[in-house]
Amino acid sequence: MTTSNEGADAVRRAARPLAGGSDDYDGLLDAIGDARLVLIGEASHGTREFYRERARITRRLIEERGFRAVAVEADWPDALRVHRYVRGASGDASALEALGDFERFPRWMWRNEDVQHFVEWLREHNERHPEAGAGFYGIDLYSLHRSMDAVVEYLRRTDPEAAERARARYACFEHFGEDPQAYGYAAGRGVGELCEDAVVEQLVELRRREDELLRAGGSPEEHFHAEQNARLALNAERYYRAMFRGREDTWNLRDTHMMDTLDALREHLGPDGRGPARVVVWAHNSHLGDARATDMGERRGELNVGQLARERHPDETFLIGQLTHHGEVTAADDWGDPARRRRVRPGLRGSHEELLHGVGLPAFWLDLRHEDTPEVLREERLQRFIGVIYAPRTERWSHYSHARLTEQYDAVLYFDGTNAVVPLDPTSGWTEGEPLDTSPSGL
Repeated sequence: MTTSNEGADAVRRAARPLAGGSDDYDGLLDAIGDARLVLIGEASHGTREFYRERARITRRLIEERGFRAVAVEADWPDALRVHRYVRGASGDASALEALGDFERFPRWMWRNEDVQHFVEWLREHNERHPEAGAGFYGIDLYSLHRSMDAVVEYLRRTDPEAAERARARYACFEHFGEDPQAYGYAAGRGVGELCEDAVVEQLVELRRREDELLRAGGSPEEHFHAEQNARLALNAERYYRAMFRGREDTWNLRDTHMMDTLDALREHLGPDGRGPARVVVWAHNSHLGDARATDMGERRGELNVGQLARERHPDETFLIGQLTHHGEVTAADDWGDPARRRRVRPGLRGSHEELLHGVGLPAFWLDLRHEDTPEVLREERLQRFIGVIYAPRTERWSHYSHARLTEQYDAVLYFDGTNAVVPLDPTSGWTEGEPLDTSPSGL
């Protein structure tokens, strides 16, 4: 492995500084070129710079490159309310109201100031340029019950008898309460009725009767949303049923669902005259960096959206990762706990974060496909992944995996010190921040 000093010097020569100017990403847009799928990741779900810079790039992709949708790591029904707001088709008076359906943990992931500002910008952009408007869509699969309710509601307006059939099918889940994990646990133990046939039958009927339902008063847009919710219910049933078999099963089901939803969205939006619809995707680095370049793919057999996008659309995909060395993050101590403002420890020795910290620049980006990309960036190193939970005392095992940066992404943004994203619903634990921790860090 290249020594730290040699590697940092080589990276410094290749680094493109980010100074906050309007031309910061001129070179990045040149590198993106004609790509129609731009996937912008983040090393945590709670870092303000990641949200802010991702939005800056996305605004330019919409304004200058004709991107027509932002697809995010969120559930379809929650994001649909935002989509209707930015397209001027809802009764919400503000982005704050439009984000109101993001009630499930982790609320701060989408109910934060930076997302609020972007949603307001997107609404204003669409009002100014209706012919070049862009939508906001969720591609995740956790909203089992809300998606089933949305299917029934659509059918209630178009075919009440079909709505009763859907309600009867989905009633299978009522025996397990509102927590879909209870269904997964029972299915894993062979207890109770499986709902697999019910969700398959409902999706098949929706697809088979599309023309009939459209003649009955449904719009193509609303039918598309209903079909995506029915497909989400089908894949969520599979996901929760597989939950007690192991991480690989559920991870691969989830990321395949997200990629399939992305493809369905592009087909729905239709071509722009020169090719399939252009879409930018916002999700965690673990979903958008090519899994084949990481432990998750090589040792655990996991795939992800970044890998699938490259495999399905090799000439249209551009992957961007974001990294930081230290700072603060909004995260919880455990699943379902309130958000806290936590200190992020310095990157571990032997990590990409440590290497990039040695460059000595506060913020920069790297073109990893350039012919002069330093060899040190091709080496396998540790890389940090913080989701919605941060466990600094077990950080090496909880948050780091080995990865080869140049195979994982096409470009990477780096911010040396970062700040916590600001929730729209801050708790006292977030406002007060984390108490001083005097234990050793960066080990």
